[in-house]
Amino acid sequence: MITEKEIKEMPIDQKLRLMEAIWTEISRTSNSYESPDWHREELVETEKRRASGEEAPIDWEEAKTKLRNRKNEV
Repeated sequence: MITEKEIKEMPIDQKLRLMEAIWTEISRTSNSYESPDWHREELVETEKRRASGEEAPIDWEEAKTKLRNRKNEV
């Protein structure tokens, strides 16, 4: 098994290849994985807020910026 330390020491291109390999493997077996109930509930609540106009979709770049800013505030 690969350790967190080994991952930290990898160059970025190797990390990206590792992530791609992991994602490929997960996507092959995704039918055997069921999202947890809390995730389904969050999606339902988000859709309710969107349908009521309380929440609107935003651009992915804007979302990343907001998340980074929120992280820096903590």
